[in-house]
Amino acid sequence: MIELATYRKGQDFSKNEEINLGDYTISFDNIRREENLRIVFMGTPSFAIPALKGLIENYEVVMVVCQPDRKKNRHGEVIYPEVKKVALEYEIPIYQPESIKDNYEKILDCKPDMIVTCAYGQFIPKEIINYPKYGCINIHGSLLPKYRGGAPIHWAMMNGDKETGITIMKTTLKMDAGDIIKQKSTFIKENENLETLYERLSYLGRDLLLETIPTILNQTATYTKQDENKVTFALNVTKEEMKIDFNKKVIEVYNQIRGLSPIPGAYAFLEGKRVKIYQALITDKTFKGNPGKIVNIDEESIFVMCQDGAIKLIDIGIEGKKRCLVKDYLHGIHEKKLLGKVFNNEKE
Repeated sequence: MIELATYRKGQDFSKNEEINLGDYTISFDNIRREENLRIVFMGTPSFAIPALKGLIENYEVVMVVCQPDRKKNRHGEVIYPEVKKVALEYEIPIYQPESIKDNYEKILDCKPDMIVTCAYGQFIPKEIINYPKYGCINIHGSLLPKYRGGAPIHWAMMNGDKETGITIMKTTLKMDAGDIIKQKSTFIKENENLETLYERLSYLGRDLLLETIPTILNQTATYTKQDENKVTFALNVTKEEMKIDFNKKVIEVYNQIRGLSPIPGAYAFLEGKRVKIYQALITDKTFKGNPGKIVNIDEESIFVMCQDGAIKLIDIGIEGKKRCLVKDYLHGIHEKKLLGKVFNNEKE
């Protein structure tokens, strides 16, 4: 088999051009060498890193656009967006406008053939969307039209969904409303949390993006309009939505905890202190007590009542202290001190 990718490396094939390879003649119709495709990548968090690296390995990324650096941390260090760190590593030009709608000319000056967005964090203006020859496409962490918005992975898990996925779509002025180009689904595992699902979907997004781009270049991609009757939203999680209400069913509390772990973290208050809960398990042991009450303690966990049973706390972070396993927290604490105490969703 002849590897066409190595033939006349670095050159474009003209429309209807024919290449004679001895006994075979091959025709090319608007096929372009992939390494000549100029891409501007727009993304900010770690979720976008696999896609960016995949593009770097296969195409020419001429600029990375991300959100501005955050303020200094307590050590006086400026906090860079995760995507910026990758761009610095590969010596790719970086652009970090406060407002992309008012400062987009530098992007157009790069003359991109395609723009790829992934969790960028700002609405993209029409001047950018309409510029590239091969369009502006977006990687979204749900099976659209379900979960438009900035927190689709959080809400899929918090709502107890069994399945989620990735959508590659055309970027439009309306949030996550563009035509669907390609989708791929995956099951949500019972024992995973936001962190592990987030990472899995980031790599699924990379793979699906790299499958999709060639179909756009050779004009075989299909574009399917979203069914507006099936649209749901997954807006960023508020502080109020991070609070645990133990009056809910065990499965709801469990899904909320894992859907927010480790960041931002679901929490409740115990004796006036905020307690973030990073890991919990549903137990089949039966207890009696009002919702929020600590009804049992063993060597490695604290059992708290919900509406229809108890949930077992495994990994916590108490206000003013470092995150730790419950078994470590319990060292030196008498069981009687905690038994009967009540978790609240408001600070007393």
